[in-house]
Amino acid sequence: MYSFGVMLMEIISCRKNFEWGLESQEHITLVDHAKECYRSGRLDLLVEDDEDAKEDTVRLERFVLVAISCVQDEPWLRPSMKKVVQMLEGAVAVSIPSNLCSIDDQ
Repeated sequence: MYSFGVMLMEIISCRKNFEWGLESQEHITLVDHAKECYRSGRLDLLVEDDEDAKEDTVRLERFVLVAISCVQDEPWLRPSMKKVVQMLEGAVAVSIPSNLCSIDDQ
C-alpha cells in the first residue's frame, strides 16, 4: 500500500518521489513536500503546470489525502485497496490521515 501511495503522489504531481530538494541539497521526498503543501493550504504547488488540477481543488485534495493515507508509518493505519478505490471514486469520505495531524511525522 505504501508504494501505491507514492506512485499516486507521483501521478498527481507528475514528478518523481526523490526529485524534491535536488536544487537546494535538502533531502525531502515528494510525499513530505505534499504534506507540507496540504498543511499550508497550497496544494497548487504540487501541480504547478496542471491547470485542470488547479481548477478541480476538491478532487485534488481528495487524491492527495488518499495518497498520504497510504504512506502512513504504521501499516495498520493504511487503508485497504478496496477502501482506496472507494475513496478515489468519491464513494467513501476521506478523513485526514493521522500522519498529517502530528507535527513530527518523520
